[in-house]
Formats: sequence, structure tokens, C-alpha cells
Amino acid sequence: MAVQFIDLASDQQALVKMLGRLGKLEAGVTPAIQMLKGGVSSNIMRIETGKEIFCLKQALPTLKVAKEWHAPIERVFAEIAWLEAAAQIVPEHVPDILGVDKQSGSFLMEFFPPEQNMCWKDLLLLGRVDTEVAAQLGHVLSLIHNETAGNSHIVDTFDTALNDQNFMAIRLDAYLLETGRQHPERRYFFQSLVDSFIQHKHALVHGDISPKNILTGSKGLIILDAECACYGDPAFDVAFLLNHLLLKAVVVPQAAASLSRAFSFFCTHYFAFVGWEPRQALECRVAQLLPALLLARVDGKSPVEYLNDAQRERVRQFAEQLLDAQFNTVSLIQSFWYREINQ
Repeated sequence: MAVQFIDLASDQQALVKMLGRLGKLEAGVTPAIQMLKGGVSSNIMRIETGKEIFCLKQALPTLKVAKEWHAPIERVFAEIAWLEAAAQIVPEHVPDILGVDKQSGSFLMEFFPPEQNMCWKDLLLLGRVDTEVAAQLGHVLSLIHNETAGNSHIVDTFDTALNDQNFMAIRLDAYLLETGRQHPERRYFFQSLVDSFIQHKHALVHGDISPKNILTGSKGLIILDAECACYGDPAFDVAFLLNHLLLKAVVVPQAAASLSRAFSFFCTHYFAFVGWEPRQALECRVAQLLPALLLARVDGKSPVEYLNDAQRERVRQFAEQLLDAQFNTVSLIQSFWYREINQ
């Protein structure tokens, strides 16, 4: 069934019809709807219908950023498929899917009360760095990558033209190619990173392993927001997470030492279980991506919102130094970054 986008956040009648199609309306009950804060790419709502409370997610065709940024709304089905695949590997670390509505391009999932489930990003920005969260995330991500690497069913499900198009729009173009356009002297390098991702399709990639998509609380660590999912280079997931652990130190330099330990814990628990290729080859690609993603988070289509102008310039300066240095291990990047932050 083709998806015809109707904004469920602004059309309550369409929302009620969708809930009815999924059998989620109790007779005589008007659903209570609350918009939730989230990323720039989706409608996310808390919905209460009588005895049930759940979360609704709907992908948007135009993302809410300053630069023009479009993406196929069918990406929601890649996210659903990622959640289903991950549930076979780490069921305690992903939300349960409670209903899928292909007509509206939306789905319902388990709701995690914020008073019991803190967003890891919020904790990090407060300087509250739990290295055990980083360690567990490294382990969980390595399990997903290992179990899906070379899996024929996963390849058939995720290695598709639509998923490739989505990942290009939301990640490779928006982050890497756009940054190359802003820094034309480096455009060939950024293009080479895109080419490398395409050439190293090894495992199921989440595409947005970010602290904002990690909950910690009553059910332990929960991973959300897999709408970039595709079959690709797992180095992207690793670099994407490490990038955030570096950036947070710019905002909370007093937590730099703890963030550096979290960086180490994540790497130790992730790389210890890499089984589909030599660690050195994977780590080298992570080390190439990491400074590029740092620069992308100030000059790409999705700049981080928590940096001020001076901090953005500092990130830009350090990222360019790292790009010029061409380190081939993440530990060298780690040492450089946290040393410079403390000066």
C-alpha cells in the first residue's frame, strides 16, 4: 500500500481513524494526545486510550532544520524492521512494537515514562557520565553487528535501493557530502567516505546511535529511533556514537575525564567482539569517519543545537586538525581531543 502523508500531529480525525484501524480505540473513550520532544525527522506522540498508553511515531517528508532536507517517509518501515531484527538479538534493549499502520506510515510502540527512563543525552549534558551505560551500549551494538553480518535474511530485508536512498538522504549527503560542499578543499575526502560506506557493507546499521536515542532506566538500556537503518558499514554506527562523546566535552569540560573513560569503555566492549573482519580494518574506517562527523555537526545539515558560536568554532578548528593528522586509531583521536579540551 502506498503511503500518502497526512500529518497526524495536526489532523486529529486522521489520527483517530488510524488508531481505529489498529484496534486501539476503546468505545466511548477520546484518546489523550501529547506531543513529545524528539529529533527533527518525525512526529512523536504519547497516546492514552483508556487503559493503554503507548507511543506513536510518524516519519516526516521534510525535516525540521534550517537547510532544505527531504527524505522518503517510507523509511519508517526500515525502522520497524530494525526493531524487529534487534528484538531477536537483544530483546530487552529495544521497545516492543504494538501496531503498524502502512496507510499513514506510522507505528505504535511501547512507551517509557520519562520519570523512570532518562535520556542519556540529557544526563551527559548535565555532566552525569555513567561509564557502565557506554560499556553496555558497546556490547549491545557489537552483538547486533555480529549477529547480522553476512546474514542472508538481513541482507534481503535491508540491502535495498530504498534503504540506500534513505541513508544517502539522511546521513551520507546530509552529513558528509554537505560538509564537503561547505569545505570544497576537502570535498574529495568526504566523497571517499561515502564511497567507503558503500564498499563495506558488512552488517545491519542503525544509523543514529546517539545519546539522544538511548534511554537508561527501569528496563536498562533502550535503543530508539532506527529510521536510518540499512545494510552497510558498521563503522558508521561506532563513529556516530563516539562523535557525541567527544562533542559533549566541549559543553561540559569539567566532565571531560569521565567522557574519555566512557569513550574507552564503549570501544573496549565493542571491539572485543568484532567477528566479521579484522579489528584494525574496522577501526581505521572509524578513525577516518570520526573527525569528518565532528566537522559535519557544525557545518552539515544537522548541526548540534547545544553549541554556541565560540564552541562551534572550536569544534571546527579541532576537527580540521584531526582531518589533517589522519590518525588511524580512535585512541589517538581520543587523546588529542580530551587533551585540547582541557587547555
